[in-house]
Amino acid sequence: MKTFTVGEGGLSQTPEARAACLAALERGALIVFPTDTLYALGGLALREGVAERVVDAKGREEGKALPVVAADWLQVLALAPLSTELAQRLAERFWPGPLSLVVNAGPNVPSAVRGGGPTIAVRVPASPLARELCALAGPLVATSANRSGQPAALTCRDAVRSIADSVAVAIDGGGAKETRPSTLVDASGRAARLLREGAIPWSDVLSALSEAEMR
Repeated sequence: MKTFTVGEGGLSQTPEARAACLAALERGALIVFPTDTLYALGGLALREGVAERVVDAKGREEGKALPVVAADWLQVLALAPLSTELAQRLAERFWPGPLSLVVNAGPNVPSAVRGGGPTIAVRVPASPLARELCALAGPLVATSANRSGQPAALTCRDAVRSIADSVAVAIDGGGAKETRPSTLVDASGRAARLLREGAIPWSDVLSALSEAEMR
């Protein structure tokens, strides 16, 4: 495993790290990278076999959907072409940011990413580095970089200590800026439904929806 420290200039100013990340992802390997919340373990979301490697690395129960991060709304539409108007309104208000939206997945999303179900949890993170990775490589599975049952990784060192044997490349972008996970909202239907409250209060989500309805 290779570890690279990346500053505010991102991967564009660390070509060795960029090349290593892209090469690892292209061959279906896993990487550790920072998001706007916790450190993430991930790989190409649309590559068959990647989700299974993530589940094995974490020691996670099979059959559970894996969250995905994307560079922008257009990348989200490649994963979920029938995203609802509700999802678009929430995305316009809270993205980039720590709000994950459950939307109906397209047929190109592997079953293991969806947990065998019809939906996918996706967000555009506030971390420029995470978005840059997605822009370069494509949407990424991005689950917390720790073994199941262990504390979430707040630093790259924490993540490497937990799952180093399963990772090809680790990107150290400094400590986590937000120690809570993203807020998870089901936006696959007409009404928003809270699945997990995290960095964004549920009250803020409801306020944003109320404001949108009043326009």
